[in-house]
Amino acid sequence: MIRVVIAEDQGMVLGALASLLGLEPDIEVVGRAPDGPAALDLVASLRPDVLLSDIEMPGMTGIEVAARLGEARSATRVLIVTTFGRAGYLRRAIDAGVRGYLLKDSPAERLADAIRQVAAGGRLIDPDLAATAAFAPPDPLTDRERAVLRLAQDGRSNKEIGRALDLSPGTVRNYLSEAAAKLGASNRIEASRIARDNGWL
Repeated sequence: MIRVVIAEDQGMVLGALASLLGLEPDIEVVGRAPDGPAALDLVASLRPDVLLSDIEMPGMTGIEVAARLGEARSATRVLIVTTFGRAGYLRRAIDAGVRGYLLKDSPAERLADAIRQVAAGGRLIDPDLAATAAFAPPDPLTDRERAVLRLAQDGRSNKEIGRALDLSPGTVRNYLSEAAAKLGASNRIEASRIARDNGWL
């Protein structure tokens, strides 16, 4: 039996994925997480074979969760299922150790097959996305610049971003300026948009 934890912040999608996988005779959904930190906690306590995760979630993205699991040398393999078909997301996911990457509009039977393949130690990347990612420009942002931009796009001030990341407002301003320069943007809003459009946030 393949033991799976699902991480997804949209309750209806989370329920649908769990119900769908519950129909498979060899797959058991042992936990459900509404955000990234909860996913990490469930993987640590339940030690599933596969973590099925979205990318965009509160607290921590699915890619960040995968990176943390890799640092902890967790045996749980990560399969991303997302609406984001951007090459930047895929490249970052692979760098973080993700074993599979599927779009949410993939056929239902493909999801179960992907879980089986990933659980067995294989990899499954959507071939069209893989081809696109191979020719995509590299992500120019550092992790800190990415974190600052992600909060800036929510409309937070430098002081608020600094409080959230334990940085001074001046340091936040420097990170935003560096990110904007790298992206050829004139301000933080444009920088956030460019980064998101490329899958770098």
